[in-house]
Amino acid sequence: MEFGGRFGDYILPEKTNELNVAFLVERLERRRGGTAANICFSLALLGERPLLCAAVGAADFVDYAAALEADGVDTTGVLTCDDVSTATAFITTDQDGNQITAFYPGAMARAAGVDLSVYGDLSEVVVGADDAEAMALHVDQARALGARLVFVPAQQIPAMPDAVLRRGLDQAWLIAGNDYEFEMIRDRTGLSIEDLSAARMVAVTRGSAGSELHSPDGVAVIPAAPLTNVVDPTGAGDAYIAGVLAGLRSGASPDVAGRIGSLAAAYVVEQHGPQRHRFDAAAFRDRYLAAFGASLQVQSERWA
Repeated sequence: MEFGGRFGDYILPEKTNELNVAFLVERLERRRGGTAANICFSLALLGERPLLCAAVGAADFVDYAAALEADGVDTTGVLTCDDVSTATAFITTDQDGNQITAFYPGAMARAAGVDLSVYGDLSEVVVGADDAEAMALHVDQARALGARLVFVPAQQIPAMPDAVLRRGLDQAWLIAGNDYEFEMIRDRTGLSIEDLSAARMVAVTRGSAGSELHSPDGVAVIPAAPLTNVVDPTGAGDAYIAGVLAGLRSGASPDVAGRIGSLAAAYVVEQHGPQRHRFDAAAFRDRYLAAFGASLQVQSERWA
């Protein structure tokens, strides 16, 4: 929802103890999103066949599931709940870009009912922001399955118990997040990016300043991909993670995988919503060459 005024004109600092305000919004749009679905969507565009594992509501996920399947996402890992709706965020943005958000977890609170152990051939498991109990379970199940863990705790960092956060960090093959999130991790655990990257890869995004992929072999500094326009950054981090993972799975070096992530994120920023972007392999390769001045070097036929 978009509010044409400024929240500050309606919220009196001396009256916040008895807040009662209403905003007449000028624009209302319902968008499909969610960390897991966003990552899966971009992975599918990048030629992968990701398995979406999440808890959703039965009544409101039918059309969403059909759209994801049509785009190449496997939704058979979804846990459907008959008596609650899918998690939903209600966001109001004023003309200065300030936001007021209400989040209803709905079926997400039951995500611990998603059992990864029934899938015996998972090569990677991405554990992103979800119900904290479910995140702990899926970190452990990834290890039991022998899958490489991509750990993206994001906005759940404050909610996770110290032991669970540590376990995810320790077991991860790849940790991803923005610079602010890694500061929160350092405050919670005392572990810096350098500490974390001594035994694994760490992807750090820095908005328009680009990103870095840290590993025991050094640091790959990744420039931000040039943009045709800036519309909405929501979901760009999810696309970046998808791009990095798809690149690494295709045999790309960290330097190239980071650029794939950067370009995937650029497509998102240029659209309203985290799943409005489109590209095929040929278009992606052409734009990669234009953006970075080099051909995309990977070892997978799906990029041909």
